[in-house]
Amino acid sequence: MMEIKDLIRENIKSLEAYSSARDEFKAMSSEFVFIDANENPFDTGFNRYPDPQQNLVKEALSKIKGISKEQILLGNGSDEVLDLIFRVFCEPREDNVIVLPPTYGMYEVLANTNAIELVNIPLVENFQPNVKEIIKVQDAKTKVLFLCSPNNPTANSFDASRIETLIKEFNGIVVIDEAYIDFSIEDSWLGRLDEFPNLIVTQTLSKAYGLAAIRLGICYASKEIISILNKIKPPYNVNQLTQDVALQSILNQEKVKNDITAIISERNQLIRDLENVEIVEKVYSSDANFLLVQVDDANLRYKQLVKLGIIVRNRTTQTLCNNCLRFTVGTPDENKKLINTLKLV
Repeated sequence: MMEIKDLIRENIKSLEAYSSARDEFKAMSSEFVFIDANENPFDTGFNRYPDPQQNLVKEALSKIKGISKEQILLGNGSDEVLDLIFRVFCEPREDNVIVLPPTYGMYEVLANTNAIELVNIPLVENFQPNVKEIIKVQDAKTKVLFLCSPNNPTANSFDASRIETLIKEFNGIVVIDEAYIDFSIEDSWLGRLDEFPNLIVTQTLSKAYGLAAIRLGICYASKEIISILNKIKPPYNVNQLTQDVALQSILNQEKVKNDITAIISERNQLIRDLENVEIVEKVYSSDANFLLVQVDDANLRYKQLVKLGIIVRNRTTQTLCNNCLRFTVGTPDENKKLINTLKLV
């Protein structure tokens, strides 16, 4: 039976986490005199270091998600969370990870940054994982499998049965990147986190919450994995401004749900409108806040759109995405402008 401790790098196992001033003394009171952390003594509202464990934010997320606070790690965007996963489980110049192109480009960047071999297993029909090939190619040095579901740039969710098979048969850590899960008809894998000790689920406040600028990524996993990730994260990786804004938004779930409903409604309308545009050859189904659209000539249409002030992503160089553009769902006015412009080119 696979043990998580056997997947962790040897130097990480023995690592002692940095102990910050706020880790050593947690109680807070206006009557205390804090002269322990070399902070500026004059009250600016932000002269004190933030809570290194972001407890208020985690407590709010814990209540909403039904996940223990000890199973949550927060990062400076999801990219920091993903980087921490590489650092804990992957030995540079020895180990490898598996990704399923076309997929989120930062997996490759982080693999290269950490000197980890990247094994590409392209998606198959309907942009689904090639389960048999993934299980076949893994070896003793394969430490992490990244599943982006709903997937970027294809916008579809992976079949739950395929994901479950991979979690059970993969001999390493399975990371399900759920950045777009709030727009999907599929359930999050958070509800099954306790079933699979090798499962990590990442989410973000950038999409459904509309807080891309504050950079807050969320990692959900077993207490064992979170405790190890906590050992190597920077002590104050989430600043106070981010914590304050995040908490305010998390506590206002009614607004978040209304925004999600509005985006899904606009997405569905955009699909209908795009299907009536002459240069559009196919609009792929979407469980995200964007659409992958095949056109007659992606390079040409991209240049034409830019000249007319419409900025989209050209994905034609990506695996399985020949002549595809990616459109983020905008406001009603933005979406109408896109459609009208596409009819002109």
